[in-house]
Amino acid sequence: MAYDLEEQEQLDSIKAWWKQYGNLITWVLIVALGGYAAWNGWKTYQGKQAAQAGLLYEELQKAAAAKDAAKVARAAADMQDKFARTAYAEMGALAAAKAAFDASDLKAAKSQLEWVAKNGQHDEYKAVAKIRLAGILLDEKSYDDGLKLLAGDFPAPFAAAVADRKGDILVAQNKLEEARAAYRAALEKMDEGNPGRQLVQLKLDAIGGAAAKAAA
Repeated sequence: MAYDLEEQEQLDSIKAWWKQYGNLITWVLIVALGGYAAWNGWKTYQGKQAAQAGLLYEELQKAAAAKDAAKVARAAADMQDKFARTAYAEMGALAAAKAAFDASDLKAAKSQLEWVAKNGQHDEYKAVAKIRLAGILLDEKSYDDGLKLLAGDFPAPFAAAVADRKGDILVAQNKLEEARAAYRAALEKMDEGNPGRQLVQLKLDAIGGAAAKAAA
């Protein structure tokens, strides 16, 4: 009988506790379970988005290989419209920019690169876009815009390419001392085995970089 009384007291205590906190706990569980379900749903959605974007990117690559500029542009536009948050959209825009550049359509190439630079979700792809876009601005003699584009922060692996591109623009502006400094910075940031070192060194030598270095 004592056991029954003790058990009843525990039961009454649990009922009182549940009456006070049960509703709150229920809502916490609902929110937690709802959040978990939403997260799983979002991951599934992202997976489907990536898969669909991947297929479209394959179509873009095939169109680029066939030099079908119109199809490349459509595929890139579709990815940017429907799958803008996937890496495939950035990859597609870069591929479309190259295809347009190879076809001498600088306006289209510039548009694709600007999209990546502005809307890209990945710093690496944005860096590639900005460096290539600065090259087009160099061709257009928009030197200040090119240097402005290269003035921001870039991932460390792109530091040499950024410095090299700055050197090209500064040479076009006839700012040779600044160009030498940029090319030297590019060489300093390049690994010894980097095949691009020879080209940068040639550009530096062409503007008296070697002579200036020896004099120093």
